[in-house]
Amino acid sequence: MKQKKLYKPEVSMKRINWSKIEPRELSENCFWLKVKEDKFETPDLFAKLALTFASQKKGQRNIDAAEENRSGPPKKKVKELRILDPKTAQNLSIFLGSYRMPYEEIKNIILEVNEQLLSEALIQNWSQRKKSTRQARSLEPDSYVPVGAVVKNLVKHLPEQNILKELAQLKNEYDDLCEPEQFGVVMSSVKMLRPRLTSILFKLTFEEHVNNIKPSIMSVTLACEELKKSESFNRLLELVLLVGNYMNSGSRNAQSLGFKINFLCKIRDTKSADQKTTLLHFLAEICEEQHRDILKFPEELEHVESASKVSAQTLKSNLVAMEQNILHLERDIKNFPKEDSQHDKFVEKMTSFTKNAREQYEKLSTMHNNMVKLYENLGEYFIFDPNTVAIEDFFGDLNNFRTLFLEALKENHKRKETEEKSRRAKLAKEKAEQEKLERQKKKKQLIDINKEGDETGVMDNLLEALQSGAAFRDRRKRIPRNPDNRRCPLERSRSRHNEAMSAK
Repeated sequence: MKQKKLYKPEVSMKRINWSKIEPRELSENCFWLKVKEDKFETPDLFAKLALTFASQKKGQRNIDAAEENRSGPPKKKVKELRILDPKTAQNLSIFLGSYRMPYEEIKNIILEVNEQLLSEALIQNWSQRKKSTRQARSLEPDSYVPVGAVVKNLVKHLPEQNILKELAQLKNEYDDLCEPEQFGVVMSSVKMLRPRLTSILFKLTFEEHVNNIKPSIMSVTLACEELKKSESFNRLLELVLLVGNYMNSGSRNAQSLGFKINFLCKIRDTKSADQKTTLLHFLAEICEEQHRDILKFPEELEHVESASKVSAQTLKSNLVAMEQNILHLERDIKNFPKEDSQHDKFVEKMTSFTKNAREQYEKLSTMHNNMVKLYENLGEYFIFDPNTVAIEDFFGDLNNFRTLFLEALKENHKRKETEEKSRRAKLAKEKAEQEKLERQKKKKQLIDINKEGDETGVMDNLLEALQSGAAFRDRRKRIPRNPDNRRCPLERSRSRHNEAMSAK
């Protein structure tokens, strides 16, 4: 490809610090080989850039003590503990006192894999339980709790597996044990309790895991496809490349073939010469005034926001965990001992579930592989390493830029509205001042008429008034008759004579 054009601005420009793409990084099908940014060149654009971006020389932690120090209701100790430590026994006592449920019934719920009564909290706290000194949260013993909540909290208070084995040896001394240890004796009789509970938990949470994994895969897949197909976004990149190469003329970042996509979020860091606006606002204004088709890119990148919330590592870990759980479940079903209780439905219920789980996992795995391939192709297209640039980081930067661009458009509109209001106010003020000057000028002209030395004008007006008779009519109107100042008959006769002569 030919070398990029070298620009020579008439004034020194502010620089933009992007990560320049070197020729050796380019791939055969990458975006930067196809760009034609010179189609955006106009003298007006460069003039505005020069005018706007000419360079100038010059934890608090909140701790609820009451919650931390809260302890459960006092437990009435009836019998001496044999195996359990006091803290574990207390937690079990609170749990058992809260639900008041026969121990055998709790046991049968697990054996029957009763999904209506089981809950994930029951299994999770048991199957993943580790030795811990954390104080268990107490429960109100007399409060009403639905049966489903019983299994939700059961494992949270169960002792460790090795403790259950010790309690099993005290089966013949059941009546002499305290209630928590009696409960442990009953639960110790369940075969393969830990694998059983782990598998039950997997069954109970499987649909939830699918509903979490599938939308994430779809979001990233659609975002990759949208980004590569968006013509408006491609045109925006071309415009940014042109502006950046013009502003960077004379620097090491001049004549760039392309730039890393994460630079888009840094565009607003370049401030104008007067520090009142940014390069992002400038680009948004140019797009709105001259290239409105570019304004469509936020709509065309609809799934970028949801893709930015997807952790590729978490997604992969969840799929691996799902596969491991399926493998363990298949193995446990194969090696599960023969049922010695009519309540034990584990193998029966888990066999059909395992087949369905395997089918759904295979579909998710295929979708995930396709997603990974699309993201790798995107890395080749825009020149970045998909192995080091995480999905959430790449789409997070794009989503952030998308938001900043829309905000810049709104801020431009608000600024223009403010400027228009100021312009109208200024025009109104100038008009008012002009009208004031005109009134003063007219007043001065009227005053000048009555000044001495303007006899010609006064006499002309007086003669005109006498000839038309207006002087007499106005005089009659201005001087009302005063009944208290009566004239003599001779005077009235003389007045009528004078009026008659004037009329002739």
